[in-house]
Amino acid sequence: MRAYMFHGPGDLRLADVPEGRPGPGEVAVEIKAAATCGTDLKSYRRGHPTLFPTLPARFGHEFAGVVTEVGDGVEGFAPGQRVVAANTAPCGHCWACTLGRESLCENLQYLNGAFAEQIVIPKAIVERNTYVIPDTLPFEAAAPLEPLSTVVHGMNESGIALGDTVVVNGAGPIGQMFLRLARLRGATVVVADRSAGRLQQASDAGAAATVDLTGLETPQECAAAIKPYTPGERGADVAIEAVGLPAVWEQTVLCLRPGGTAVLFGGTPKDAPFSVNSSAMHYQEYTLKGVYHHQPRFVQVAVELLSSGKFDGMSLCTEVRPLEALVDSLEDMAAGNGSKYILRP
Repeated sequence: MRAYMFHGPGDLRLADVPEGRPGPGEVAVEIKAAATCGTDLKSYRRGHPTLFPTLPARFGHEFAGVVTEVGDGVEGFAPGQRVVAANTAPCGHCWACTLGRESLCENLQYLNGAFAEQIVIPKAIVERNTYVIPDTLPFEAAAPLEPLSTVVHGMNESGIALGDTVVVNGAGPIGQMFLRLARLRGATVVVADRSAGRLQQASDAGAAATVDLTGLETPQECAAAIKPYTPGERGADVAIEAVGLPAVWEQTVLCLRPGGTAVLFGGTPKDAPFSVNSSAMHYQEYTLKGVYHHQPRFVQVAVELLSSGKFDGMSLCTEVRPLEALVDSLEDMAAGNGSKYILRP
């Protein structure tokens, strides 16, 4: 079968590899749709020590497809079923899992290899993070389950309530997801970005206001441009960082009203610091929350959002392309020509 293999930064090759067979507790899936994401782009550019501990390695982690074979002992899945799976499963027994902080699991089991014709889902993910999807949900719309699950996690931590004003800094796929889910909670959402195209997407999706930050340099300048769109120009009840840059983390904190909450979501470069005004943190009682990855309960909510149509997975798709277009799609993302591509094997 055909599968993309990652050999190192910038070196991604479509190759013929043996088709996998499911062992005990495992499920083999014919992939019908796989989605690109920002993590794929960063991994393609610079590698990833957690996702690719050895090279060459299979590549990609967002997919949906049809079960072709199940291993011994598998219950609840059978050949012919349409399924979607998350990219990890927590162990359930480390200190983090026992405290209910499964996104911090010390033994997360990863699944890579979505950009291929077939994948074998390991036992732990079959048991905790794989779902049958209805015929009404297209594979292409189901494939972005993983990032939606992480945003559901972010929403859970945000405390966004009916009537809140929310600022989303970054209008890429993650920011667009936050926009849509915050509106489902009855919030008024302001979206800031430097891309006219992404801001138009946000406006079309129901943003109450969009702020083009083109030409502004400092976090202070950006926050000053955003605050006039909040009640009394005080700032947001909740501000969300959806870019992954320390300067935007700072900008997000500066967008808060007194007593507000910042959801610091985007993964920054390793060991990158950011600054917080300690006096403002103290006297204005900010809450800053870092959010990472997902948990099985958030994956389950994301599957329900997709299956019920409350969230349209295709709303984030720039274009559907053949599998051979993966590298071109990643380069297009890097050039700002698109946000998320769906690849069909």
